Amino acid sequence: MKTESLVKQCLDMLKREDIKNEIKQLLKPVLDFIFYEIYPYIFMIVIFFFIIFIMIFAILILLILLLRNKK
Repeated sequence: MKTESLVKQCLDMLKREDIKNEIKQLLKPVLDFIFYEIYPYIFMIVIFFFIIFIMIFAILILLILLLRNKK
């Protein structure tokens, strides 16, 4: 019973705009740091997917050309 009221009070407190802004201000440096640390990996993954896309597209073109030559 007390835990339910405590949880309800916490949820009510989190709904307030000033608390939301404070939480955002607290988390912003942490999120910026995390993004700064993983940015190179994100960049490498994007390049990797782009290279894979180009390779799959080239294979598709080669298959189309091969099928046309068989006819």
